[in-house]
Amino acid sequence: MPALYIMIPAALLIVAIAIYIFFWAVDSGQYDDLDGPAHSVLFDDQDPQHLAAMEEATGHKPVPQGENKDQAPPHA
Repeated sequence: MPALYIMIPAALLIVAIAIYIFFWAVDSGQYDDLDGPAHSVLFDDQDPQHLAAMEEATGHKPVPQGENKDQAPPHA
């Protein structure tokens, strides 16, 4: 019986700490997006220097670096 005088307050303290940690996690945004990281591993990252990725992002065909539209290619 005397052990209950120690165990019950200790259990209540542990429960209070667990509830505090749970609400801290919710407030800090730990549970905002549960599906995003799981789906992101299925898709390749797009290289920002890749021309197709730049075309898709901007909506028009980009000019590669070092080239001008008015200048003829060096091999012509």
